[in-house]
Amino acid sequence: MDDVGAQLSSVGVLAEPARRALYEHVVGQPAPVSREQAAEAVGVPVHSAKFHLDKLVAAGLLEVEYRRLTGRTGPGAGRPAKLYRRSEREVAVSVPPRRYDLVGEVLAEGVDRAVRDQVPVDEAVRGAARQVGARLTAAAPTPAGSPLDRVGEVLRPHGYEPRVVDVELCLTNCPFDRLAADHVELVCGLNLSLVSGVLDGLGEADLEARLAPEPGFCCVRVA
Repeated sequence: MDDVGAQLSSVGVLAEPARRALYEHVVGQPAPVSREQAAEAVGVPVHSAKFHLDKLVAAGLLEVEYRRLTGRTGPGAGRPAKLYRRSEREVAVSVPPRRYDLVGEVLAEGVDRAVRDQVPVDEAVRGAARQVGARLTAAAPTPAGSPLDRVGEVLRPHGYEPRVVDVELCLTNCPFDRLAADHVELVCGLNLSLVSGVLDGLGEADLEARLAPEPGFCCVRVA
């Protein structure tokens, strides 16, 4: 299952009303809660609460810890209770895919560079984007196929929706679309540098990323 599919599955788990009520109760508490506490708060049987809470854990929305609620330790203290708390995992779904977290990472790194190195912000952002692109390559599974396919496989999880057309890699979605609508030059330059960083990371010296804006596509193509 791809990242979008996994995110959709996690959100879909909350469609069941009792499960959503249990989730909202758990994340609204200042400390982890037991299934008995959650069941009483929401008004469902304990066995039903256990079923739904464990579904939320399996979906990555809640996490579990074990602790004795009495505070007693040693022999005779009883078994630790299973407690539920909010997961540290972040779930955000948009269709088509948007990755404002990724562009935020690039922009924050770019501003840090601009301040530290006393260079223009646009230059610093392009440098940061190229470095982030190389980092995406290092973090990705080793891609297979033709050079264009390899580039596409690195970009696919980040919302670009790559497609090889003739001898070019086209990106049929801009993951920063809303930002690009108001800041075309900044975001297109950032996209170009990020994709160039992916080429650097893959060692694809025979490929080149270029700006080729066209309606319905991201502004960057690779050939």
